[in-house]
Amino acid sequence: MTTLYGIKTCDTCRKAMKALDAAGRPYTFVDLRADADVKALAPKWIAAVGTEKLVNRKSTTWRSLSDTDKARADTDAGAAELLAANPTLVKRPVIETGGDIFVGWTGEVREKVVA
Repeated sequence: MTTLYGIKTCDTCRKAMKALDAAGRPYTFVDLRADADVKALAPKWIAAVGTEKLVNRKSTTWRSLSDTDKARADTDAGAAELLAANPTLVKRPVIETGGDIFVGWTGEVREKVVA
């Protein structure tokens, strides 16, 4: 089963859901702000893809963080705490398909998830 973690108002998440719908791929949508246990999920995601891929350093939330908080994102434990406290820092969407975890909606991710 495929689980898509994102935010309902995120354009990239909407594109991913639309592509999955068009391909007939069933999925479960989990809202990062309302329904996801980011504190429990972040360490697993970081272990799979790393902080560089998972932390959205281009987001408005990132720009509003202090330099001290930004520095915490350089370690796995610090990034996990930062993501749990600020779920909008998660680069979206995060897609889990069985044992695989994908971040973002690049051509490579589309190929692997929709095919």
